[in-house]
Amino acid sequence: MMKLGFRCACAFAAIMSFAVQAKEPESCMSPRFAKIGWADLESTTALAKNILVGLGYKPTDVTLSIPLAWAGLKRKNVDIYLGYWKPSQDANAKPYLDSKSVTQLPAPNLTGAKFTLAVPDYAYEGGLRSFDDIAKFKDRLGGRIYGIEPGDDANVVIQKMIKDNEHKLGDFKLIESSEAGMLVSIQRAVSRKEWIVFLGWEPHPMNLAYKIQYLSGGDKTFGPDYGSAEVYTVVANGYQERCPNVAKLLDNLKFDVSMEDEIMARVVKKEDPMEVTKAWLKDHPEVVAKWLDGVTTFNGESAQREVMAYLGR
Repeated sequence: MMKLGFRCACAFAAIMSFAVQAKEPESCMSPRFAKIGWADLESTTALAKNILVGLGYKPTDVTLSIPLAWAGLKRKNVDIYLGYWKPSQDANAKPYLDSKSVTQLPAPNLTGAKFTLAVPDYAYEGGLRSFDDIAKFKDRLGGRIYGIEPGDDANVVIQKMIKDNEHKLGDFKLIESSEAGMLVSIQRAVSRKEWIVFLGWEPHPMNLAYKIQYLSGGDKTFGPDYGSAEVYTVVANGYQERCPNVAKLLDNLKFDVSMEDEIMARVVKKEDPMEVTKAWLKDHPEVVAKWLDGVTTFNGESAQREVMAYLGR
């Protein structure tokens, strides 16, 4: 019995030693992230990449349009997309999710978000408070609604709203631009106290930089409760099975509105997202600890020790 017990103990120790030293395949060394060029996705992607660098990985990213991000996941040209805003991206997501050609993680990485049309507070106080009010102030608005980059789902639904003359917006024109370009238009309008209707969302530092109000009445277009949204992580099919350690980290990643607002306030000022998020992570070890629960380094070693050393703690 003693010999048997000794053998079992040795076998168990060997298994545990192997588990500690186990590492993912070399193909998992460089997780590939899809980005859209939004400040929020720049921030969350940089947060994830910094953790992965601390774990011994070499993550990369590529900036794509929303349609190309989904297509890239299907073709496995990219591995991870942290920016599926639901319901605003449902039109782009539906064919991929229905055909099961990509994998959506079950729990959102962000709750409490919103995504709908907004105006400066002085326009709101002047009577522009709902989607039905926009047409009443066509002249003051120059007949324009400001969106973001071409191909974005929000632009598509705004364009459909104009085409179908919903809310009597048939004579309006959608101005498509980058996020940065739209923010310049908002800044210019606010500095001159001019009226402007634009695509607004939270988290985003626009909510801190300007006094803005979200318009009611857009439930059909952007969903109820002023475009209430959740954000999900999507991965290429098979990625979780092939790279389970990274997949565990992705499961653990949970962001919040205040966190993203704080980080994005610096990112939109053109500071390096990797440097901004590394400093934020260093100052929030309790968040890092939650994200690393059940995660190891690429080589199967202690995640907490290595990541904290990388962050300079």
